[in-house]
Amino acid sequence: MTEWQRIFLQNLSVPPHPQRGRQLGKESTAFQCVLKRLDGLQAKQRLLEVLSGVEYHIRISFFDITYRHFFGRTWKSAAKPLKSTLGQQPRIIFNEPVYFHTSLNHPSVIAVVEVVAEGKKQDGSLQTMACGFGILRLFSTKPEATDSPAQDRRLKLYHGTPRALLHPLLEDPVEQSKYMTLIENCCILYTLKFHHFLDAVFHLLPENFLVSGSQKIPGLLPAHGETNDALRKPRLQKSATWYLDNLLFNLYPSLEKFEEELLELLGHDRLREGTSVTSLSNMAYMHLVRWAVWNPLTDGLSKKVVTLPLRGGPQLNPAHCLVYKIPSSSMSSEEVKQAELGTVQFQFSLSSEEHLGTALEPSSPMKEELQHSKKPPTSPSTPLLPRMPSSAHLSPVGPGELSPNNSTIAHLEVDLSQRSLTTESPSADQLQELPFTPLHPPIIMSTEPQSSRSKLSRASLVRLHTLGFPVILDRSKHPAEVVDPAIPVNFNPQKEEADVLQSNEIILQFLAFSRASEDPRGMPWPKTVYFTFQFYRFPPVTTPRLQLVKQDQYGMTNSSSLFHILVAINKDGSCNNDSPGLQLQYLVDPAFLKPGEQRWFIHYLAGQTLQIDVWDGDSLLLIGSAAVQMEHILRQGHAAVQVSHELDVVTTEYEQDTLVVSGDLTRPGTVKPIGVHPVVRGRLHLTLANVGRVSEKKSNESNSLPPSRSRIISSNDGTSGFHGGSLLSYEGRRAFRNVAQARKLTDVDSELAAMLFTNKQEGSKIHQVTNQEADATRKRKLERMMVVRQQESKTNLSLGTKNLLIQHNVQTQHSRDLQIIDAYRERTKVESITNMLNLVITTHHTIYATLGTAEFFEFALKNPHNLQHTVSIEIDNPELSVILDSREWRHFKDTTKVHTPLEEDMFHLHENRIPQLYLRPKEMVHVPFKYQTFCIDPTVMMQQYPAECRSDNVPEAILPWKSSEIPTKSIKVSFSVSSGKPIAILCINVEYQPHVVDQTFRFYHPELSFLKKSIRLPPWHTLPGAPIGGMPGKEPQIYVRCSDPNVICETKKMGPGEPQDVFLKVAGGPSPQIKKFFVALYMDYWLTTPIQIWQIYLHSLQRVDVSCVTGQLTRLSLVLRGTQTVRKVKVFTSHPQELKLDPDDVFMLARNSVYDLQVGIRPQRSGNRFLYLNLVDVDYHQLVASWLVCLSSRQPIISKAFEITLPAGSGKGANKRITYTNPYPSKRVYYLFTNYPDLLQFKEDSFEVDAGETYTIGLRFAPSNSSGMEEILIYINDHEDKNEETFCVKVIYQ
Repeated sequence: MTEWQRIFLQNLSVPPHPQRGRQLGKESTAFQCVLKRLDGLQAKQRLLEVLSGVEYHIRISFFDITYRHFFGRTWKSAAKPLKSTLGQQPRIIFNEPVYFHTSLNHPSVIAVVEVVAEGKKQDGSLQTMACGFGILRLFSTKPEATDSPAQDRRLKLYHGTPRALLHPLLEDPVEQSKYMTLIENCCILYTLKFHHFLDAVFHLLPENFLVSGSQKIPGLLPAHGETNDALRKPRLQKSATWYLDNLLFNLYPSLEKFEEELLELLGHDRLREGTSVTSLSNMAYMHLVRWAVWNPLTDGLSKKVVTLPLRGGPQLNPAHCLVYKIPSSSMSSEEVKQAELGTVQFQFSLSSEEHLGTALEPSSPMKEELQHSKKPPTSPSTPLLPRMPSSAHLSPVGPGELSPNNSTIAHLEVDLSQRSLTTESPSADQLQELPFTPLHPPIIMSTEPQSSRSKLSRASLVRLHTLGFPVILDRSKHPAEVVDPAIPVNFNPQKEEADVLQSNEIILQFLAFSRASEDPRGMPWPKTVYFTFQFYRFPPVTTPRLQLVKQDQYGMTNSSSLFHILVAINKDGSCNNDSPGLQLQYLVDPAFLKPGEQRWFIHYLAGQTLQIDVWDGDSLLLIGSAAVQMEHILRQGHAAVQVSHELDVVTTEYEQDTLVVSGDLTRPGTVKPIGVHPVVRGRLHLTLANVGRVSEKKSNESNSLPPSRSRIISSNDGTSGFHGGSLLSYEGRRAFRNVAQARKLTDVDSELAAMLFTNKQEGSKIHQVTNQEADATRKRKLERMMVVRQQESKTNLSLGTKNLLIQHNVQTQHSRDLQIIDAYRERTKVESITNMLNLVITTHHTIYATLGTAEFFEFALKNPHNLQHTVSIEIDNPELSVILDSREWRHFKDTTKVHTPLEEDMFHLHENRIPQLYLRPKEMVHVPFKYQTFCIDPTVMMQQYPAECRSDNVPEAILPWKSSEIPTKSIKVSFSVSSGKPIAILCINVEYQPHVVDQTFRFYHPELSFLKKSIRLPPWHTLPGAPIGGMPGKEPQIYVRCSDPNVICETKKMGPGEPQDVFLKVAGGPSPQIKKFFVALYMDYWLTTPIQIWQIYLHSLQRVDVSCVTGQLTRLSLVLRGTQTVRKVKVFTSHPQELKLDPDDVFMLARNSVYDLQVGIRPQRSGNRFLYLNLVDVDYHQLVASWLVCLSSRQPIISKAFEITLPAGSGKGANKRITYTNPYPSKRVYYLFTNYPDLLQFKEDSFEVDAGETYTIGLRFAPSNSSGMEEILIYINDHEDKNEETFCVKVIYQ
């Protein structure tokens, strides 16, 4: 036996039970167990008489109580003598640390600790004898943390050997079994703690592999100091890169013959198994045919070309699988045996130079390290054979972040492809991948509303009060009570439920939209606006366009006010001055809600935030977003309440080339990414109100939760059984009497009516299928009416003869109809009777499902027969599934407080993944089910256009809405025995309810390309559902699911304290399409209930890349294509001070025409930014086309710099002069521009100067109310608008 075979056989381990291995994997956890000493073990006299030199050692093995299965590898300590002191108990000192890591985090997985005595017999041979064993519960008791001081624990010992655990009469907990006998006054003193230092060397230690700290492990440096424990704080050896190239396999007698024989034998094996080879031609199989062993440190360090013999046959191998047979070689020599098995040949080198073909010797440090690793181990313990490391992957995360106090949107372009941790050197023809650098900081999601100025000032209240907005009255026509938004709300659910006025009329009043002082003066201010939002489960709302009217037009004297009133626009385009503002009402009445939904609505108001998007009504560009908490409209016993808010409307601009972040990640609101500019565009004045009404719901109706909340379904709950009726009416159920009313067969069976109608058609072979039942009934009625009229009009003989013929034809037709009906009934009798009998064993249940929420219930299945059965559970919809994992079942039981029995390994999966269940005679079990849907069809739509203004001023209240996105569906679950006959049928009726949207994101991206974004989550303890105060160091993993299966959505577990990002990869459509989908976030592994649901819009725009110089005009042309009709259009831009358009007014876009739009771009600051262009139909306010201008501008070279100081807050500006000399030998005309037109004005925007002459430029600096510093650039451009020189004026306001 060679050295590697000896090491390999000594380190073989038994895998866990297959059932345990099929369960969902968890992250592996590292442990340290220190065995200190054994107290109270009495040496057996018989043992001392037979053996000499008796010593004791400890063995540790893993055992699975559920499956009665030992696994892993048994660890053995060093032998120690028994020390006995007079007056004290016998004691054996071990002090050996044991390390391991496992992912089988289950209470049934234990460690068995056995004490074994060993000694020499008289003939000198070694004899061992068991002295007892103990059971160490790894996961029932919580181990200490890594850095906490370990506490000593005592492990009791039992008589016998660990083989007793395999006895079928032992049940968990085995410690309480009557068959277990304790050894009195005997125990092992030990400590058990988590050991996170071991995480870094998981790739060197196989899972469930026990190892001591003194054992030599390849890849680890030896322990330093006197501890001799290399795993207490392991240190990895320096890695070396080895290169294998020119791999060549030789198989006997040739590769073609070997493959031919292999395929022929595989085909015979498939035929013997009864499977056709042709039916499997499209399937792929992987077989191990040969393997080889090579140690470069001992075999091939000095070789350049290595040739190894291949191995095969049934011998043990590192892959632990059967290998293709080897040729018979009983009469062959060793050289012939190696040739018959085949060989593998490759080129080996130690450096990249040698790998690329240059014959260079490895460096001396590498030689010394390799030679040092060739020394034999000095430790008596056996070195471990490391397992193959699993491929670890990293996903790059950008360092940039946003402040959580703003609902601003920044982007992070990420690469979702997984990357290996091991760096690979490039080959001669392969490019080396550079580290990926994200272009944008991630979005930082906020859990707090951004209403920094939520409370209205007194001046704003005075202005609003005098403008005649509708007064909000309660049911007694008294004004609603005004609530201060600055005062916190003490939410009492009991007070809300006990309120007599159970109906809530929610009122939203959009009053005014004022321009913020922070808004740049060059930014466009809209003339009209409209709003989009979604309240509770009601459909999304797009309001009509509202005119912005300055306050002085309503009689106010302050003409310079930035305060604008919202006024409705009539159909003729004029303003409706009679009633300012816009009022929307939502009626939430329990009479229109599902049972128990009123309670959900109250909690929605208490904890959710309403997000409102503000749009420009003319350009259809997004102005910004505002958010407001709704907790202040909880009435808490009042008849009506109202609260007024002044909300910041915020938008965000990005710079792609800066990635610096300042602030503390752990403190919300302190992280501020440099290069991301949140801008407050305006302030929305909004009033929210809640008026209590008397509900139309009867008082005796139950306010309990919906039927979906009754988690246990029984077949004897009155929802099953035979309800009587016709065999042809099994589709419906009669709820009152077992009486069947006589009806015509053609009225109850459309198939029979179609057959009778088809039989009456003469000479026609093709008939229409639609409306066959109605056509057949109408035809029969017309024929009967004709017969009656002809019988009444017997005026002559010919007519009478004709009537006789008609009567004969009718009788003949009736006879044919009766024959058809008789044959049809005979054919469908068996099916009809079967369906009617199935009603006896059919149970109906209704669940009310929402997106992403798992609905859990159990079905009480009973075996009605006196024979045992294997029951197969077949479900016709994949969204409903049987819970197979006992851990998931236990989780849902704990969540829903269901106290029914739970069984391990209850189900067996058939070959076609159908769960099977064994039932004893008359036995009843609870089968767990889970319904969960993510399949809301992805919506592709166009821009939300403002709705037409209603004729009435105050629209009627909007009633609750039943989801129209997904229709109601029915799911059938059949419980069938082996013969195929069902013993029970469960019909699940799923009624969908709209879900609540917690946050909305909008992304603008070039059309027909992939959007890759990252959304950074705030600290997890601030998310809904997290425990108050959090648990430091135990951040849970966040899981995500998307409603669109074509969207890649995932999140990765980061280190402790690290932020978590949600990654998205979405394929965009053509411009100006908008894709809408939802993302659900979960905090539990089983995805029970989402903690948040995000609504994400992807706006696809035509991309235009522009590279230019700051202050210099760059021109480009965009192609406009006409639609199917003639339109009056206008082009709008998000930055009119930087983008100039030609034409810039309304023009006609002819049908199917091509038009050139001239665009001039003069950027005012350097960097990478996004600008937007919208082509809008001005008559119908529809978006015709949209462009995303990706602007990359650089700053010109500054030739001169100046500095001035101005007083801040004085209201006085300053006049200054600078000179410019014409360097050309001819007269030139120059034009002046600046990057701050609001701070600097020129006396003349252009000037003409002769050759070599000097011109004085007059400057006027505007006053500033705040102190600070600004660098104002002065661009001097030539007649072609090319930059000649740039001056920089540093203005200090103090």
